[in-house]
Amino acid sequence: MSEDGHEAGETPSSDSMTDGGTAGADDVTLDPWGSATVSDYRKLFEQFGIEKFDAVLPEIPNPHYLMRRGVIFGHRDYEPVARAMREGDPFAVLSGWMPTGDPHIGHKLMIDEIVYHQEQGGDAHALVADLEANAARGLSWREIDEHTREYLLSLLALGFDPDEGEIYRQSGNRRLQDLAFELGAEANFSELQALYGFDGETNVSHMQSVLTQMADILYPQLDQPKPTVIPVGPDQDPHVRFARDLAARTRYFGVTEAYASFEADPEERVLAREAYEALGGDDADVRCGEAADYLREHHAGEAGSSVVDKLDNAGKEPLRPRVRFLDRNATEEAFEALIEAVDGEKRVFEGHVDAFDLDRAAAEELAREVELDHGGYGFRPPSSIYHRFMTGLTGGKMSSSVPASHISLLDDPEDGYQKVQAATTGGRETAEKQRELGGKADECPVYELYTYLLAGEDDELAAEVYEECVGGGRLCGSCKEQAAELMREFLANHQEKREEVRPMLEQLDIDIESPRRRD
Repeated sequence: MSEDGHEAGETPSSDSMTDGGTAGADDVTLDPWGSATVSDYRKLFEQFGIEKFDAVLPEIPNPHYLMRRGVIFGHRDYEPVARAMREGDPFAVLSGWMPTGDPHIGHKLMIDEIVYHQEQGGDAHALVADLEANAARGLSWREIDEHTREYLLSLLALGFDPDEGEIYRQSGNRRLQDLAFELGAEANFSELQALYGFDGETNVSHMQSVLTQMADILYPQLDQPKPTVIPVGPDQDPHVRFARDLAARTRYFGVTEAYASFEADPEERVLAREAYEALGGDDADVRCGEAADYLREHHAGEAGSSVVDKLDNAGKEPLRPRVRFLDRNATEEAFEALIEAVDGEKRVFEGHVDAFDLDRAAAEELAREVELDHGGYGFRPPSSIYHRFMTGLTGGKMSSSVPASHISLLDDPEDGYQKVQAATTGGRETAEKQRELGGKADECPVYELYTYLLAGEDDELAAEVYEECVGGGRLCGSCKEQAAELMREFLANHQEKREEVRPMLEQLDIDIESPRRRD
């Protein structure tokens, strides 16, 4: 969830980011602490269930240019956040970075996404993952403090409003640490092993840093459950998935659909619903035994025999849709309060309550309300958005260990100019071939700079550069010269703003020098 100084990856060609296509033979491995690369982003949709951002884009009232241009390519459950933005309801955004090196233009993506959501009315949280940097990277607290100062200056210079948001260090946030401890009771080593590849050589502090990141993700909801978006690169998706699981495990009640008194898994419920509707639905007195006969006739030999057995055992029990409240972690008082709060027809069983006059959305809100009234958190599943990795200026991956491959936000503007001038391009071997065949903008790190950064809100400029390149009307020399000038201007302006906000740094409610330092 926190992005560090080793951001890396490849930007795929445009057709590998659009709909369609077949995943290759090799699976993608998402490692939050590795040198991540993604050569085909479609595999993330197929392998991990990340959703395409294009589908939710029309629901966003004022989309950021990173959204409009497809740099933000995927999401998990972003619809509640988009709805909150449209309707003026509370929502939050949180992301951060592991202070392991200088902030660079890859980190600017994450900062831009935080600032964007803050400007749209969200409660904004920016964190310094210093515990993770110490545990997972082995940095000293002196090094962490130095990098923290630089990151925070760029955060403020890029528009984060500390008066309307919160900045914290993991090591200095006791509420966060307490939440991490509680979440640890819901996790086990086998999960960490499966998600992150931990083994007997993994130090315990590294494992604990995972739980701290889970607490980071849920932290914006401590005072009030609300839709919360976590903007990250796709390598951080294991953290998001784990946090969503832990959020559900802490809940007092689970809410699901049901059709009879017995428990059924999602596939079994689909078959029960089909039988119910086929046999007349609300206009008929459907019995479980009749539904079993229907499924035997229409799904003979298919998966689902387990629900047939359950329906047979239920016999003449009515098959009726209802919402089910499952007791997960509720106190006895909370369970009794839920029973009392359910209006209309209901059936109370050991461990669950069936309500016949509530829809699922209303049931979810009722369960959360009762939970909050009885000391629970009522967490909503956190959402996430994913941005593409930036290609290194030298081609291949971007790495802080290869200065020529990336541009630091601290680079001298003239150095930034020279790095762009020396960058690899998607141009042809000769100017003649470039004019004849057009350039390969989708494989060009310089074109990426326009898309991700240099064109800013000017979509027309980004489109113009692309069309002129692939149409053969733009040659690499003049294109790099324009990009280099824009980069020099950006770095000069950014560093001027850093100096302007430097006095604000001392006013933040955060220790720039960690009390954990021993030097």
